[in-house]
Amino acid sequence: MSLSRILPLVAALCIAAPATAQPVRPFSLAALKAAQAHGQSVLVDVFAPWCPTCRAQAPTIDALATEPAYAKLLILRLDYDHQTAEKKALGVTRQSTLITYRGTRETGRVLGITDPTQLRSFAATAFR
Repeated sequence: MSLSRILPLVAALCIAAPATAQPVRPFSLAALKAAQAHGQSVLVDVFAPWCPTCRAQAPTIDALATEPAYAKLLILRLDYDHQTAEKKALGVTRQSTLITYRGTRETGRVLGITDPTQLRSFAATAFR
């Protein structure tokens, strides 16, 4: 099949494809501020690779990033060990902290939950 026949098919598939969630992205204050300025729902995941609670949370949080129900949720992963100024700006003192925002309004903050049902329910607070 020639390229001229394939391109319209690819374009049609891209247009017809449902919206998919976005991947977990590295945290930056600029990304948070930009999302907040657009009224976006955001989940900040304060992660440390050595933290067993963070490692228990990660599979569910990573799964949220692929679920259509959370397609409009921006998930930002803050590096607990290396983003000290960012932690301070958010008032974070412990790893495994999760914070949700709807625009500039903080809608929730929890520490250490690992149950997938509770994590999904908490993430949904960013839509309220």
